Amino acid sequence: MVFALLSLSFVTASLLAFRYHHFLVRALYWIASSWLGILNYSVLGAILCWILYGVGRIAGASWNWREIAVALFAASVAVGAIGIVNASWTRVTRIKVKLPNLPESWRGRLAALVSDTHFGPVRALGFSRHIVRMLNRERPDVVFLAGDVYDGTAVDAKALAQPLKDITAPLGSYYVTGNHDEFGGGAHYLEALSGAGVHVLDRKTVNVDGLQIVGVPYRDLATPDRFQAALEQAQFDNQRTSVLLAHAPNRLWEAEKAGISLQLSGHTHGGQFFPWTKIVSRIYGKFAYGLHKLGNMMVYTSCGAGTWGPPVRLGTNPEIVLIQFE
Repeated sequence: MVFALLSLSFVTASLLAFRYHHFLVRALYWIASSWLGILNYSVLGAILCWILYGVGRIAGASWNWREIAVALFAASVAVGAIGIVNASWTRVTRIKVKLPNLPESWRGRLAALVSDTHFGPVRALGFSRHIVRMLNRERPDVVFLAGDVYDGTAVDAKALAQPLKDITAPLGSYYVTGNHDEFGGGAHYLEALSGAGVHVLDRKTVNVDGLQIVGVPYRDLATPDRFQAALEQAQFDNQRTSVLLAHAPNRLWEAEKAGISLQLSGHTHGGQFFPWTKIVSRIYGKFAYGLHKLGNMMVYTSCGAGTWGPPVRLGTNPEIVLIQFE
């Protein structure tokens, strides 16, 4: 009965979180989502129990199966707990990018990439302030927000965005929507971020001291035709250096063909935790995470700063990415 109730708890908590935003709902959601992460490793522990049981029967071993099962399930809980702790420890990842025809004014400058913060029931106002403190400590020249700033649940969007006003990057902060930001239309999220001084790039190009920053919202990554239409509306110059903010590492060949110099994405979470890390790697290949080259274009996919669903990370680390232009 306990397992049956726990199995339903995340569905119940999610439905409540889309309607209500107060302490009890957030607490229920955290407990239910944490349990879901631990359940993932409990299932793996159960599978390992049966494998050992089969091996023992074939070998004729007289092992204490109760002790083995208890040890494996205890290890499952411990691994899940480690994943929860790891998900709360945001790291800084530093990379260097060399782009052709980069304006001289941008050489040596520092950009920060933040994606998938998923402000909501688990990562709330304290996390928003924490991200801003980390950014200001690193003193980037510009900040790129590559989508899924919000989790898509019921939140006080303006309150969660307010700390972003304190970002001290002299060249500003720029944002494109992710799939979670588009839940329910997402207009209230865009209003909250704009009110906090963040530049929303919706099929738009801005020229920042000679560098083109292009924004394509998540909805326009659905098909090649929509993506091409979004780039045409953005009206960027493919003869000049450009940075494309697109939430997911999709339409990469189309972006390269269009003349984009650097695409910055998130969305994948790197799979967030094992064994989903392996599944995401199969889907996105090398572009699931990290810096890679595709033709004449560079691509960086961040595994994100927050979490979705279980607040667990194992095999990936939450990150803010600092990009130094060479």
